[in-house]
Amino acid sequence: MNGRGPLVVVGDALLDVDLRGSSHRSCPDAPAAPVVEDARAWYRPGGAALAAWCAARRNRPVVLVTALGRDAAGERVAELLRDSVSLVPLPLLGRTPVKTRVQADGRTVARLDDGAGRAALTTSAARLAAAFDGAAAVLVSDYGRGLTAATDVRRILAGYAASVPVVWDPHPRGSDPVGGARLVTPNAAEAGADPEDPRAALRRAGALAGRWGAESVAVTLGANGAAWADARGSGRCVGADPVPGAGDACGAGDAFAARAAGALADGCGPDEATERAVRAATEFVRAGGAASVGHGGAGHGVPLASGTDALAVAEEVRRRGGRVVAAGGCFDVLHAGHVSLLRRARSLGDCLIVCLNGDASVRALKGADRPVMDERDRAHVLSALECVDAVRVFDEDVPLDLLERLRPDVWVKGGDYTVDELPETPVVRRNGGEVVCLPALPGRSTTGLVASLRAAPG
Repeated sequence: MNGRGPLVVVGDALLDVDLRGSSHRSCPDAPAAPVVEDARAWYRPGGAALAAWCAARRNRPVVLVTALGRDAAGERVAELLRDSVSLVPLPLLGRTPVKTRVQADGRTVARLDDGAGRAALTTSAARLAAAFDGAAAVLVSDYGRGLTAATDVRRILAGYAASVPVVWDPHPRGSDPVGGARLVTPNAAEAGADPEDPRAALRRAGALAGRWGAESVAVTLGANGAAWADARGSGRCVGADPVPGAGDACGAGDAFAARAAGALADGCGPDEATERAVRAATEFVRAGGAASVGHGGAGHGVPLASGTDALAVAEEVRRRGGRVVAAGGCFDVLHAGHVSLLRRARSLGDCLIVCLNGDASVRALKGADRPVMDERDRAHVLSALECVDAVRVFDEDVPLDLLERLRPDVWVKGGDYTVDELPETPVVRRNGGEVVCLPALPGRSTTGLVASLRAAPG
């Protein structure tokens, strides 16, 4: 098994929308209903698309096989995933499903569902099978839209279940898991279990493993964690750490299944994968749940009350239990390669802070004729990107002092670096973070761009 091969997610993608506003009065013709004012739309991937997004945040290559309509909702789902997930789109009969929550002061008061599209598998079986090549694990995220019932899909999944871990996240209107699935992850309602009785849920998990021909089943129990059992009679209850406040549990099941699949791909057993998945789902809810995913129509990320000061942004995201991502560079004449790098970096966590080389630092690194744009202009342009939450300028060649203060969970560098050769690596790791090197887009270079501009006539 290739532990660093892609995690392939197959299932039904949705577009989730939150209409977030405030309410100060009730509707005159429906007194039990609030009047929601100044509502703003907040978009995020939903269903299998959310599971794929969660898996990609662990710096693992992710392939999503799903059906999308040729409509605005389908295009937005693809855009939300563009820089974190490799999308294999299949045709959809009908409109892309959209789930809209209407929220007043953070409380959901209504939900609107639209789009009843179902997968139309006109794609060749060979092209479909090619999407699974080299998979380290497969996650089936079934939202009852017909994809997992298709003959070719089930045949491929059954074949892979014999050689790589298959995690199946079921749906009441969906199909039964294929035989041999390593782990099936129903919630308590889907399993017919009481979330307040983990021991009974444990017995139910074992019974379902036998019924489905699965290696094991983990029944998720919300705030009570999960009950895991295998078909041989082993099992245990995995508790969850408490989350202060009510918490937004929407999407926690997708976070659970994604982490379980990633853990199995890394070589963990199903019981350890369940334990890691419980922790991941708890972290997801603590960081704001579904509300922390995606972006608004004219903004990005979760609104940060502390403004744009980089250290304050990092502290606030940490306080919420989120992941702080930082990326460094000169960004002198911003181009498409820079934007791609920053968007991919942002997908690894809950905020992105750009550590920007100051003018003196750029001159030391690039020569006396650089930068082309001074640090104030470069910071202003970077701050306008929706994927950037804050910018901090530093004057050293390497921002070691700044990294000591920021303590990012993830430090991102673009290019053909080796993690262990970077001078930032010891500082980041000492503070509990990880270092990620993302490949640059070929053919994009500020040095080449500046040289071309200077060589141009006139």
